[in-house]
Amino acid sequence: MRKLVSSGSPFEPKIGFSRAVRVGPYVAISGTAPIAPGGGVAAPGDVYGQTKRCLEIIAQAAADVGVTPDSVIRTRAMLTDISRWEEAARAHGEVFGRIRPASTFVEVRGLINPEGWSRSRPTASPRTETAARRRPVDTSRARPRPLRVA
Repeated sequence: MRKLVSSGSPFEPKIGFSRAVRVGPYVAISGTAPIAPGGGVAAPGDVYGQTKRCLEIIAQAAADVGVTPDSVIRTRAMLTDISRWEEAARAHGEVFGRIRPASTFVEVRGLINPEGWSRSRPTASPRTETAARRRPVDTSRARPRPLRVA
């Protein structure tokens, strides 16, 4: 079964995407800009505030497909001014500090709305959340698996 989640962004129908998609055990959550609840950009000029808003949107999309932040296995933060990465990292750490997903912070030339300074994009796996509750994993003897690219 395919479950699509919309956040109500005016870009979703224009571009043709969903905020989140779940197909069986697979979850994909779209990257988001810091869209204010009433539209426009949240926290103009405030990288921390914008990143926090992005993460709120992502958390809601994750909840709508039945996962929590504990399911996030990878994040990507895109900043228009990388010199301000620590502001974005503080907001990211507040949400993911305990979970510690794989993460990348990169500088981009621009975002769709020029007032945006920050954008976030996660990847979640509900299986990791379930497994994490069962027992800790000993990775000291784990064998690497070949990377499969679709």
